[in-house]
Amino acid sequence: MRAHGGELVERMRLSSVQRRAMTAIEDCRTPALGGHVEACDHCGVSRAVYHSCRNRHCPKCQALAKERWVEARCAQLLPVPYFHVVFTLPHELNDLARGHQRVVLGLLFRCAWATLREFAGDPRHLGGELGATAVLHTWSQTLVHHVHLHCLVTAGAAADGGARWIPARHGFLFPVRALSRVFRGKFLAELDDDSKAGRLPSGAVTGRLRRALRRHDWVVYCKPPFAGPDHLVRYLGRYTHRIAISNNRLVSFEQGVVGFTWRDRAHGDRQHVMHLPAVEFLRRYVTHVLPDGFQRIRHYGLHANRKDAAALERCRALFGPAPPAPSPPETVPDMVLRLTGVDVLRCPACGERSLKVIQHLPPSRARPAPRPHDTS
Repeated sequence: MRAHGGELVERMRLSSVQRRAMTAIEDCRTPALGGHVEACDHCGVSRAVYHSCRNRHCPKCQALAKERWVEARCAQLLPVPYFHVVFTLPHELNDLARGHQRVVLGLLFRCAWATLREFAGDPRHLGGELGATAVLHTWSQTLVHHVHLHCLVTAGAAADGGARWIPARHGFLFPVRALSRVFRGKFLAELDDDSKAGRLPSGAVTGRLRRALRRHDWVVYCKPPFAGPDHLVRYLGRYTHRIAISNNRLVSFEQGVVGFTWRDRAHGDRQHVMHLPAVEFLRRYVTHVLPDGFQRIRHYGLHANRKDAAALERCRALFGPAPPAPSPPETVPDMVLRLTGVDVLRCPACGERSLKVIQHLPPSRARPAPRPHDTS
């Protein structure tokens, strides 16, 4: 970002939220955001620690928020089997999705849930109400646009206000081909409605695009998670509080070229290294920055945050005693120690657990200089 962000700004028209995300990532853990000085009571060694940007698109930030989300979701899962359902938008919609994220991505959430709810409510399938958590991904392993929605869905439905549970057949939730066609029909109908209502610009949804979208079935995946719902929640948690790529996939940055690992899903998950010019790498990255206030995680049905608590408790009671009450929240140092084994209160010089904050550092107006191997 520091070395080639200015070049990207000159070449590409960026939205204000994309610019803010870039600035936040450049400033993250540097004097630009302020920080504090901590010193050891035992040996007197001191060091400066700078604040993180906490931007939801930053690959270094919000690790603890992600872990809290994962643990909370795992605790709220019903004691039933779950399915992993993925709704994918055809690549013909990529340009429209990039230019009108709020409308197109909002449609994806609404139509995916409407499809699941319709099938669940049909007595030929279940005849009740599902629980679902949906997490949006807009990228592929190589950071190109690949818009899809991961859904964790209960393998069964509640009926009669939560007084009766209707389990799905073992290993089967809904017919995938029928899901695909209903999802496509709902999406195209709502897309036309948005176009007529002016929520999309005139001419954005052309007849040629409509014909291309109706020409083939849309991809919907539906299978039980291989290692159980907890494992799927942890997988989805990797990108609930950041986007596109994590730092551990970056392997090189030399002479303006970025190297990063990617997995070839079509050929046995083999790992390769892709090299891209830094500006192209950044362009791909910022295309996945979401509009302000857009929620990439949404809960539906039995998992909805506003669901009638009494009905949900009746549903839980069908499966035995309620889970134990959550333990008191951990302090940040204790949580970091549990998750990483790193004790942030331990002095790096003498090893005593005696670091204390002795001074607060205000944000500095001086921006970090472009350094390819910055340690922030």
